Amino acid sequence: MAHSEDHSALAAEYALGTLDAAERAEAEALMRDDAAFAALVQAWELKLGALNQMVGLVEPRGEVWDRIKAAIATESQRAVPPPAASPSGDAASGVLGAPGEPILPRPANDIGPAPSSESTELSPESKRVVYFAKRAYVWRGLAMLSSAVAASLLLVVGAQVYQPDILPDAVRPPVRTKVVTVEAPPPPIPAQYVAVLQKDGDAPAFILTVDAATKTFTVRRVAATPEPGKSYELWLVSDKLQKPRSLGVIGGRDFTVNPVLSSFDPELVNKATYAVTIEPEGGSPTGVATGPIVFTGKLVESVPPEPMRTAPQK
Repeated sequence: MAHSEDHSALAAEYALGTLDAAERAEAEALMRDDAAFAALVQAWELKLGALNQMVGLVEPRGEVWDRIKAAIATESQRAVPPPAASPSGDAASGVLGAPGEPILPRPANDIGPAPSSESTELSPESKRVVYFAKRAYVWRGLAMLSSAVAASLLLVVGAQVYQPDILPDAVRPPVRTKVVTVEAPPPPIPAQYVAVLQKDGDAPAFILTVDAATKTFTVRRVAATPEPGKSYELWLVSDKLQKPRSLGVIGGRDFTVNPVLSSFDPELVNKATYAVTIEPEGGSPTGVATGPIVFTGKLVESVPPEPMRTAPQK
């Protein structure tokens, strides 16, 4: 069922513990009969319970309670009906009030029975005034409590930002780790070597390129013409070697790539002579050159090594 503002106020007061015995019994009976109202009370208990844990107890000044009592007593006195008239029935005669109160005149046109002097029942209007006064007091208290909680939260947030070390571990903000990616600078560009393999100044038959970093050579066929049943074979010739070393068959395609130079010393590779012989198809079967040397050449540095570059700043 839908609940009015009065139900919400009743649930809040029950959670705060400000109801008298009769109102508390009424609220508990309503909780037993109405599951939605019980859930409303539980929600208020969760809200106000969390606020109560964050704010310390504050004892109000005695004069505050005195003013509240005086205001309620004054309102009650205003709502009490006039006392009974004198037995004579004289319209101008006075009526006896409560002890300490003046004698009040009775209206002349009042010919009905005199009300009992013992009646203390409040009128509906007075009951509403007292009811709303109590509700206003409760809601003012809730507003003050909310303001105190908001100020406390503001202090905690400020401490988390500027002085987190003074806070307990439960509310201290976690340490944030920022991962910064640093890009490694690009590797230096190695030197490049090239040799033109030709005979007696004729047009280049082959161009040999060597990568100084990987010791991989690439042979580009230029003017050499394959012979039927024969193969061109490349040899490494150096006085540091007992005999020429075969680097494999070349010329079968426009480009031949081979990493075999990686097993040799860099200085030997750079200063050696490269020779091309004509061998049986597939290369020398004995590992020793058998055919005539038709082309030779030596390596020269075509591209110098580039020093390591600095990675761009971001």
